Amino acid sequence: QVQVVETGGGSVQAGGSLRLSCSASGYTYIAHTRAWFRQVPGKAREGVAAIASDGHTNYADSVKGRFTISSDNAKNTQYLQMNSLKPEDTAMYYCAVNTEADIATMPIWAREDHYDYWGHGTQVTVSS
Repeated sequence: QVQVVETGGGSVQAGGSLRLSCSASGYTYIAHTRAWFRQVPGKAREGVAAIASDGHTNYADSVKGRFTISSDNAKNTQYLQMNSLKPEDTAMYYCAVNTEADIATMPIWAREDHYDYWGHGTQVTVSS
């Protein structure tokens, strides 16, 4: 059974940093694209960042220069380093994996229907 688990969420003041981790287990497929999404109540889930198996990355405009996505394919783990956090970054953060294609550099990277496996989410709260 596939399990995808996020850790590292929490509460922080504006300007602070957090690092999210996501570990996947139970499947033997290659993760071609790994991504982070976030969602606030009443709004659609939005793509935050994605990384392809060759290391190419993509980011939402709202987090460019502040967030960094990385991965360790040997450990089936991905990370999201979040710096200079703002109150508007408050959301539930989800990791996602695409086992079929490298889409990180394509416009569709931020579409949630292109990902096969999802974690249950970890809450990030940024206070002003």
